[in-house]
Amino acid sequence: MNRLLPAALCATLLASSFTPINAAETAPREPYGIALEGFAYPYPVHLLPVVNDGEQLSMAYMDVAPAQPNGRTVVLLHGRNFPSSYWAPVIMMLSEAGYRVVVPDQIGFGKSSKPAGELHFDNLARNTIALLDHLGIEKAEIVAHSLGGMLGVRIARAFPDRVAHLVLTAPIGLEDYRLYVPPTPTEKMIETEDKLTAEGYRKQLQTNYAIKLPGEAITPFIDARFNIKGGPDYPRWLRAFVSSGQMIYREPVAHEIPLIALPTLFIMGADDHNAPGRPLAPEALRARMGQNAELAKQLAAKMPNARAEVIPDTGHLVFLEAPEKYRELVLGFLGR
Repeated sequence: MNRLLPAALCATLLASSFTPINAAETAPREPYGIALEGFAYPYPVHLLPVVNDGEQLSMAYMDVAPAQPNGRTVVLLHGRNFPSSYWAPVIMMLSEAGYRVVVPDQIGFGKSSKPAGELHFDNLARNTIALLDHLGIEKAEIVAHSLGGMLGVRIARAFPDRVAHLVLTAPIGLEDYRLYVPPTPTEKMIETEDKLTAEGYRKQLQTNYAIKLPGEAITPFIDARFNIKGGPDYPRWLRAFVSSGQMIYREPVAHEIPLIALPTLFIMGADDHNAPGRPLAPEALRARMGQNAELAKQLAAKMPNARAEVIPDTGHLVFLEAPEKYRELVLGFLGR
């Protein structure tokens, strides 16, 4: 069952470079810069200088103040295939509830720098804590999605005193993909990703993520990737994107999740069977991958202070597909 997005969500999510679906695949693309110059975000974007492995970089972030502050801050952690602008309806939801909302683009993503070196979850975790230090925030709520869930786990494990609650929204990394998928050389991954077309990417998102949204709602995600392809810095962007895939594979967090003692809520889409690398796994193993809702329940049962909620008829983009239920779960959990 498809759900139509609320008008406010459409306005914020689709404000950035909406193009009708048919025209999107045929019309010439106006190239974006490597830091998504030309792609609009819903709130002002600031930059924080960071150093990763000796490389000077800039971390982009939005910092949204509520009209009536409740004294608490939520940090939103984005997924791999999505600029942080897709959090727009959740930013609004949290801001209206009194939360200050900090929304970084991790290094390698969105409007942040694309490093020459490899990406590592430990660096991304340290960068996020550096951002909290810069903003004078001692403790925050972490609300994460997809790849951001893996990062949220690493932050909760490395910096537990800085996190009050952890919300893992359709996280990946609930299993160790190395148990199924053979290692793939970076150059091979670059070659494969470079051959992908915009229409192929659209189908990939709809298939892998079981998206229950109108087709035009995911057009900005297509643009955010393929408008960069026309720019001169595309090879650097592509290498950083592939590095994020290698990071998911090489730096699993599944074994750390049961060790988290912080209050943790998994919010899963019942139809979300996303499993990075599945096409590269032996065919006999593919069906065993991506049982994400069941994995979340099993992991929550092993944790001292966790629970898993599964939303029926919902895919990977839980907070966009089931906004009212997501609001109920998140605000109820943070308000405990």
